[in-house]
Amino acid sequence: MLNPVTLLTALLMFVLTPAPTPRPVPQDQAAAAAKNPTKPTPASQADAKKIYSVDCAMCHGDNGNGKTDLASGMQLKLDDWTDPKSLSGKSDQDLFNIIRNGKDKMPPEAEGRAKDTAVWNLIFYIRKMSESPEAAPAKPGN
Repeated sequence: MLNPVTLLTALLMFVLTPAPTPRPVPQDQAAAAAKNPTKPTPASQADAKKIYSVDCAMCHGDNGNGKTDLASGMQLKLDDWTDPKSLSGKSDQDLFNIIRNGKDKMPPEAEGRAKDTAVWNLIFYIRKMSESPEAAPAKPGN
């Protein structure tokens, strides 16, 4: 059992230690951080397609329109990624943060399931959904 004095001392040190204050990010670094740092390749997009089909398509749909039975059953109103306007106001960094951290009922894509590079490539894959049918990603399983 811990000595009450030791426990009290540890608690006081924890409470009285100042929290580090975040430093503001310079504007040029903030702008660079908002851009996708990866370059898509056929292999990275094939991997993104696998991740999407396993972790995203059940709610967002194979084509990204957000009209699935699961989304409807959970009363989710998801963006239609086949519409170019749906993602136009979101930076790649915004999408990365949503995917990595989750949003509302959407669970996060944990680092153990997908490395940062895989998430960045998933963003390319998602953005392709609003392009013409021949440029959009093929449905999983094709």
